[in-house]
Amino acid sequence: MAFTEYELVVLDDGEIALQRSGSDEPLVRISFSPSVLAYLDGKHVDVARSMMDAGIQTVFEINDDRAPSGPEQQNKHQTLH
Repeated sequence: MAFTEYELVVLDDGEIALQRSGSDEPLVRISFSPSVLAYLDGKHVDVARSMMDAGIQTVFEINDDRAPSGPEQQNKHQTLH
């Protein structure tokens, strides 16, 4: 399986983007309003990183949910809290 590295970059227009390393094509962009940028006081890249991390984790969980389960998985009971 090929391993792809991703990077967060600050674009010329100030947006934060996730893109494949070595590529100039953003896969996802995050844009903050001027009032939010002022409120975050320079920490907007940290917030964007957390947002991207959460999104990537969700994608992994979605893919795990789609994975076929074996017979031993079908008979297990799940407890939801």
